[in-house]
Amino acid sequence: MASSSELNRRKTIHADLYLPLECWECVISFLIDHNPSLESLSLVSKQFLFITNRLRLSFTICHQTFPFLPILFRRFTNLTSLNLSRFCGDLNRLLHKICRFPLKLTSLNLSNQDMIPANGLRAFSKNITTLTSLTCSNMSFICSSDISLISDCFPLLEVLDLSDPDHCEFDASEPLLFTLFKLRKVNLSFHHYIDDKLIFRLFKNCKLLEEAIMLDSYGVTFDGIASALRQRPALRSLSFSNTWGQANEVYGESYITSQFIASLVSLKYLTCLDLLSSNISDELLFSIANEGLPLMRLVLQNCAGYSYSGIFYFLSKCQHCQHLDLQNAAFLTDKHVVELSLFLGDLVSINLSHCSLLTISAFFALIKSYPSLSDIKMEHTSIGKRSLESSKSLMDFTSRPQVKYLRLAHNPWLTDENIIMFASISPNLLLFDLSGCCGIEEGVAQVLRMCCNIRHLNLSRCSRVKLFEINFKVPKLEVLNLSYTNVDDETLYVISKSFSGLLQLLLEYCNNVTEMGVKHVVENCRQLRLIK
Repeated sequence: MASSSELNRRKTIHADLYLPLECWECVISFLIDHNPSLESLSLVSKQFLFITNRLRLSFTICHQTFPFLPILFRRFTNLTSLNLSRFCGDLNRLLHKICRFPLKLTSLNLSNQDMIPANGLRAFSKNITTLTSLTCSNMSFICSSDISLISDCFPLLEVLDLSDPDHCEFDASEPLLFTLFKLRKVNLSFHHYIDDKLIFRLFKNCKLLEEAIMLDSYGVTFDGIASALRQRPALRSLSFSNTWGQANEVYGESYITSQFIASLVSLKYLTCLDLLSSNISDELLFSIANEGLPLMRLVLQNCAGYSYSGIFYFLSKCQHCQHLDLQNAAFLTDKHVVELSLFLGDLVSINLSHCSLLTISAFFALIKSYPSLSDIKMEHTSIGKRSLESSKSLMDFTSRPQVKYLRLAHNPWLTDENIIMFASISPNLLLFDLSGCCGIEEGVAQVLRMCCNIRHLNLSRCSRVKLFEINFKVPKLEVLNLSYTNVDDETLYVISKSFSGLLQLLLEYCNNVTEMGVKHVVENCRQLRLIK
């Protein structure tokens, strides 16, 4: 039994180690930010359980969760966001049940459902009046009355996402008024009934609108967008595409117009411009550059009508661009990429996929020239066609720790030597997408040894890949995609021993895998949440 002096000494040490609740919240918040799956914290003590409960702000409800909602809502009292996109069942009933609790929700996600749950939303809105963000994407059916219902139920909405419905129905006898006067961001992509008049009404009524996303808006023309833009001179972000017009360019529906250019360059606060699958022009790029718009993001994915001269002039004038997407710019060559590397010192991400003339020399030019570049996407290029020896003059092989995401899918010429070189240059990789790179065999083991922080590895359709040489731990790998490969039970045994931290394992169409192999993974990867 301890003496009284020993007990006093222990009490003194305990007092010295005491931290106020606020300090522990800061420490645990920092840990969770750097590792969201840090679930073991709640098991340390009752105090930590209490803190982690308070810090949980979002929650996903699935069908199995439904019976336990009262217990969960009493446990997590600070919830501000609910995700119901995985719920399979009566959504109206679920919303009726949720609204009985004193929640201060600001965000609700109802995506992937059959239709808007009208009765449930009405009941929900009567008791929970704090909602500012509503997401209803990938719905099977949306009609114009749904938008009116949402406007009536949630007049304080600032963010509304109704993108990508399977089917839209618009009743001309019920005109859309867009009475969400506090709306700041809206996504109406694939709403094919939307035309120039509706877009004009949206921009005119929503006076606080800062971001508009309207991809594949077949009924909207560039002149219609131009008229709408004049109503919102403070717009900061515009995303627009018209693939139907491009496919029918003989009629001229999707060609850029001088009216659109004039309206666009008048947006003095515009920082993000996405013009996907549209017929643009060098004149547009010249005009934006000459006006000095503060663009931080430019997406010209699958656009036609512009040339290297236009993009060169734009980038030479707008050198603070951080995100650049030139996917399918078929004219780009390695020499062009080297020339463009004279600019864009602030570049963070770039997409050069489907630029078929680009080789590994362009990749090295990017790595060497952009000190802030962390995300590179070069899918469907010729990145493996040229040998490494011919590219060494462009690269000093100094480590580039800022590179975190490499997406090099569908480059059949990539070899083990290539990917090992990429890993040695980019030791801090978090994501490496090599799907469809059928030239890769045994180099993955060395990649994983060098990139010990990697979280996501995609090897789907890498038909020759081998993982037998992985005889070491890769504890941080969370997502592994081996779909459409020749992996077998022996490979899964190696995976189960080396990748103990796996959260997701994808094995679709892996015909050599049996129940025995899957059993190895399930028994040893205790954190696994999804296996296909």
